[in-house]
Amino acid sequence: MDWDDVRMFLAVARTGQILSASKRLGVNHATLSRRVTTLEERLKTRLLVRRTNGCELTAEGETFLHAAERMETEMLRAQASLGQLDSSIAGTVRIGAPDGFGVAFLAPRLGRLIKRHPELRIQLVPVPRSFSLSQREADIAITLERPEQGRLVSAKLTDYTLGLYASRDYLQANGAPDDVETLKEHPRIGYVEDLVFTASLNFSSAVMRSWDAGFEISTATGQTEAVRSGAGIGILHDYIARQYPELIRILPDVSIERAYWTTYHESARDLLRVRTVVDFLQELVSDDRRMFL
Repeated sequence: MDWDDVRMFLAVARTGQILSASKRLGVNHATLSRRVTTLEERLKTRLLVRRTNGCELTAEGETFLHAAERMETEMLRAQASLGQLDSSIAGTVRIGAPDGFGVAFLAPRLGRLIKRHPELRIQLVPVPRSFSLSQREADIAITLERPEQGRLVSAKLTDYTLGLYASRDYLQANGAPDDVETLKEHPRIGYVEDLVFTASLNFSSAVMRSWDAGFEISTATGQTEAVRSGAGIGILHDYIARQYPELIRILPDVSIERAYWTTYHESARDLLRVRTVVDFLQELVSDDRRMFL
């Protein structure tokens, strides 16, 4: 298999058009089309559906795309070790993040990075789960704990705090608890316990032995919306809750501290696009440090 054919396929897959990909690579569009066809013939499968308005990946193309990106990672790593790495910042970087941080903080800010580096493609996956970096489920993972095992590179992104919140309407109708003991008299919102994927998400144990939520939601953003609606009292991220004036912090002495870490596989250490995104994440948090503490 010719690496140049794979590289050209990646360009088409990322731009969705043979003409745009040919301009990006600086090759004739007919040549590029022919090289992708050659790759399909060697693989004995169809990777792209070609239409007048662009190209779409077939199911086989989607599968091969993931393999091709792994090949690209190893090729760039080899070039870096030989001092031949291209200085351009381009390609795809997938960020896996907890939903609260991903939706409330990263999503509104990552557009700045694309403006700086138009050839960079960012995939943000803000879901409440862990990501396997060794299996390339993500290039960079925002984790709640520093990984202790695996060939991983980690750095603390920021500490952050959580507290107890209720909506203004809820408090007007039901009053506020005076202490943790009277908190038990109020409906509580929390995580779906058997879906908690890390002990760091077990916030409720820092407040009371048995949180016993009557309304369980598997995402931090979902819990925030439930508390805003007046459904009960919840443990919310302070940096998210502060965005909503209708949310009131109660029992201010109850504060929980956690941290976010950036983590990536050591094989990506020499990839300029990954280092660029990691540095940008650190820059974002540094600029908005007061949000988190």
